[in-house]
Amino acid sequence: MSLSMFDASVTVLRHSLGQLAHLLEKAAADAASRKIAPEILVQARLAPDMLPLAAQVQMACDTAKFAVARLSGQKAPSFDDKETTFAQLAERIAATSDFIATVPAQAFEGSEERAVTVGSGERARSFTGQGYLLHFALPNFFFHVTTAYAILRHNGVPIGKSDYLGAA
Repeated sequence: MSLSMFDASVTVLRHSLGQLAHLLEKAAADAASRKIAPEILVQARLAPDMLPLAAQVQMACDTAKFAVARLSGQKAPSFDDKETTFAQLAERIAATSDFIATVPAQAFEGSEERAVTVGSGERARSFTGQGYLLHFALPNFFFHVTTAYAILRHNGVPIGKSDYLGAA
């Protein structure tokens, strides 16, 4: 049995979005227990030229919703990037996961060869659906999820590899 584009995208993205929500829950609880203002963690960065935790979550969500939309021929929902609390970030993750859950597996049929272009003008990049998923969307998604994890770890939140990976 071969791996479908649906399984390689929707199931992977939804699982990791769930783990990202779990990381934020642990971060909120840790901030409360250490009496740290939550917004300090929400705006924390790994380096001055990197985006803060809130933006990492927003970008992970955007990458996930656009990947599913582009591969399935659906219209992605629009979200404003105005989350400033753990609760708002959790809502963003839930809304993204809810959208992804509405896309049926059959919408991905033939998506391996579907033309996908990201960006515009001189910055436009074109892929087949499979190339887009494997070499752009998933790496980009995991970059932002991993960076969110690293920001939280760097700031003392007691999370580990099992919190990132979750149950298989």
